[in-house]
Amino acid sequence: MGQRAEFREMAISFPRGGSELPSRSSLGFAPIAALKIALVASETAPFAKTGGLADVVASLARALHRQGHEVRVFLPLYESLRSDGHDLTPVEELRDIRIDYPDRSFTCCVSKAALPNSDREDGTVLDVEFIDCPELFDRGGYYTSDPDEHLRWSTLCRGTLDVLGRSGWSADVVHCNDYHTGLIPFYLRTTHRDVEPLAETRTLLSIHNMSFQGTFGADIIDELGLTDVRGMFHQGHLAQGRVGFLETGILYASWLATVSETYATEIQEAEFGMGLEPLLKARSDQLVGIANGVDVDEWSPDRDALIPHRFSAADLTGKADCRKALLDRFGIAQEPGPGSTDPMVVGIVSRLTAQKGFELLPDILPAYLEQGRIRLVVLGSGEERYERYFQSLRDSYPGSVGVYLGFHEELAHWIEAGVDLFLMPSRFEPCGLNQMLSLRYGTVPLVRHTGGLADTVEPWDVDTSSGTGFVFHDFTADALGATIDRALEVWDDRRSWATLMQNGMARDFSWERQSASYVDLYRQMVAS
Repeated sequence: MGQRAEFREMAISFPRGGSELPSRSSLGFAPIAALKIALVASETAPFAKTGGLADVVASLARALHRQGHEVRVFLPLYESLRSDGHDLTPVEELRDIRIDYPDRSFTCCVSKAALPNSDREDGTVLDVEFIDCPELFDRGGYYTSDPDEHLRWSTLCRGTLDVLGRSGWSADVVHCNDYHTGLIPFYLRTTHRDVEPLAETRTLLSIHNMSFQGTFGADIIDELGLTDVRGMFHQGHLAQGRVGFLETGILYASWLATVSETYATEIQEAEFGMGLEPLLKARSDQLVGIANGVDVDEWSPDRDALIPHRFSAADLTGKADCRKALLDRFGIAQEPGPGSTDPMVVGIVSRLTAQKGFELLPDILPAYLEQGRIRLVVLGSGEERYERYFQSLRDSYPGSVGVYLGFHEELAHWIEAGVDLFLMPSRFEPCGLNQMLSLRYGTVPLVRHTGGLADTVEPWDVDTSSGTGFVFHDFTADALGATIDRALEVWDDRRSWATLMQNGMARDFSWERQSASYVDLYRQMVAS
């Protein structure tokens, strides 16, 4: 039974029309050794970055490239890239890409630049290709509230497909990321379905965070020149006067992925699905969770150039030195308080938002600070209420709390290397990266059982000396406090704590390992 028929049987108001792509196996294609993968996103580090999406795209692209796959990465050419000193080279044969809409037309071109640290053994470097349309992308930021925001992302999608078509590159998979690229699967079923090199191309849509859906008024369908295929958008939402780029991608991508197995399950339920859970549940057979990886070239304590002392699982002397250096940097006392044992140093590196669960802290942290049981170091920025809270905590407990509001790359490395416990009490967390970085640096994570945190942190078991961290389930201050108490009990037993550290450092979350799951999925898609 076809995808569209399955959707209709669930009595959800889905689009009319559409058809299944032909099966490669039915056409007699044999499995191939190297794949052709196009990665398309709104961010790719180091060229454009506001969060983890940029790191994921860059790291996955590097890993695939080094494994011998043919990879192309597409990104908008933002205004900031023109002034940031990147070595951009125009692609002469891709200078005049005309994209027509009913009331407006844009002429795009393509420039490219090497992705840093992407060299493979034969010396080949991976280039990032930038869709250059100054009228749309020369803005003050990557994302805007401008009335033409839908045209910006539609143009990224159409421009990428037009470049692939013009260059005659028959991609096996176009890997789309978040709502900004959600129209690519739709265009390949409609306006671009007859573009010859893409006739057999499959699409994978990765959902990095359900909170961002790219929802616009229904009138954009006419502005995008899609009136004739209006029936292929989500009819229920269209009747409510809205259309979403993420939901459209969910409807038409060959497969869907998200950034952890647990999050893939969670987003099929109302609490985490953000209104799209019926669509995701209908496509559960084509929805997988693959945890993000760690860039081990950047994050390895034995060769990290940003930390004051290097160390390894075999010799943790340098970690104790990093701890001392971090506390000195913030002017935090290292000796225990009156009647206290050696305090446990707790670290936070995070966006300071409601998602991260910081509302649980005011009811519990002061007691630990007053008792001298913990020291706290915080790096981050975000909502004013949380920035004010951590500043007030620093002012109330001078010598016990250090706060840096903003982002500081070196300091992020210092905290991962120098603290004893890393705190992530997230309300929800699609994947999370810092808990995996912490494990590599012998820093024990304390996390809530949600999303990627549940998949990557194994609860400590004193009877078997197994586990890599501490995990709580209920989103309450009491549950978090009880788990901190548990962590402090183990902290006082230094032999158990040393085992806990070693367990974590033995885990492998490298992109070399994680990318293998994507390759397996790509091959499954190509063969189906």
